[in-house]
Amino acid sequence: MNDKPASSGGWPSNLPALSGSDAAEIAESDHAAGFEISDAFEPFKQRNDLFNRAFWDPSIATDHAEGFFNSYRMRSIPRRGDGFTQKDFALRNAAWSLADAIADRSMADGVREGFLDPLKPHGERAPEQVPVDDPAAMSQEIKRIAQLFGADIAGVTAFDPRWLYASRVDCRDFSEKPNDLPPGLTSVIVLGHGMELDLVDTYPSALAGTAVGLGYSGEAATAIKLANYIRNLGYEAVASMNDTALVIPLAIKAGLGEYGRNQMVITEEFGPRVRFSKIFTDLPLTHDRPKRFGVSEFCAICRRCADACPVSALPYGPPTEAGPNHSSIKGVKKWTADCEKCFGYWTKLKSDCAICLRVCPYNKDFSRPVMRLAQRLAGTRLRKMILWLDTALGHGGRTTPKSWWQNLAHRPRH
Repeated sequence: MNDKPASSGGWPSNLPALSGSDAAEIAESDHAAGFEISDAFEPFKQRNDLFNRAFWDPSIATDHAEGFFNSYRMRSIPRRGDGFTQKDFALRNAAWSLADAIADRSMADGVREGFLDPLKPHGERAPEQVPVDDPAAMSQEIKRIAQLFGADIAGVTAFDPRWLYASRVDCRDFSEKPNDLPPGLTSVIVLGHGMELDLVDTYPSALAGTAVGLGYSGEAATAIKLANYIRNLGYEAVASMNDTALVIPLAIKAGLGEYGRNQMVITEEFGPRVRFSKIFTDLPLTHDRPKRFGVSEFCAICRRCADACPVSALPYGPPTEAGPNHSSIKGVKKWTADCEKCFGYWTKLKSDCAICLRVCPYNKDFSRPVMRLAQRLAGTRLRKMILWLDTALGHGGRTTPKSWWQNLAHRPRH
């Protein structure tokens, strides 16, 4: 993922070969997205995800890590610091409750839905398929229904085995297990869920984590409903959140945004303030093209997220293929964070940190015309001026959690 179009290093030899048309589509889409993938590419093992390493890797599974996870179960001791009181933790954990309830319901069987395993389908798939004569029209219909069910944005891309996890994890002992999916899948529907700007602006705080919890709980509900609709049409649909596959490359290929220095997908609608879920399906759909609007070029001159990171986990230089540890995917040229440093800071906070999201110049309210204009200019040769102006105006400053609570009664009703 780079700031210039590039050719792929070829289809990995450790994956099943693609048909000529599928291979051509994926290669063209890689080029349009600016992906650079070398012969060193390896599908990522879910067990090496940093959050999973916190349960089996002694270098990550510290007392601080245990305290971090316990804080989501209200077994930590809130502190007096603004944003870390009992009310802040209570709101954050309440926002997570639906996603947690779904994740916990099959853990006795080694399944953690939405995080390690797909969301289980509701009911049987219809035995007969509704005919789809126009895949393009069906794609538009699916996007509209996705929004009806709670998604803010949606796109469709080709099913691409490169981004599937090489294996899943059994949550009982964190051993590896097969990453099985139904045969014949052809598309991935990627759903974006915008996060509350005023909550994000209070990072770092437990209060800010409410935005993430709302995102996860919302995407779980949306993905389950949309997958059930597709299954009622007689087609296969596997609803997925963090599980099964890496969503960032799929979101980029589905035309929802570009990859940023802060490791996030930058969207035109919300900047980096988005959570993604996905649905794997064989429903006949047309695929969206990657859309580039100058993010890579802007990030190449902007260091705001790297400068703001309290543990220097974000890179300053250009994209590289090398990652700092085995929680980094191999063979993809991109900006890569040191997630061990990042997670270490999270565990000390007892909450997630997204300072890099808060300070990003793309973290704006794009319902305002002036902000949409700034975004357009950031994608032109005027990007240096926009970055200077953004810095001069003090964008990205922290809103105190105390003021968020004080203004709660005056928040507009949606």
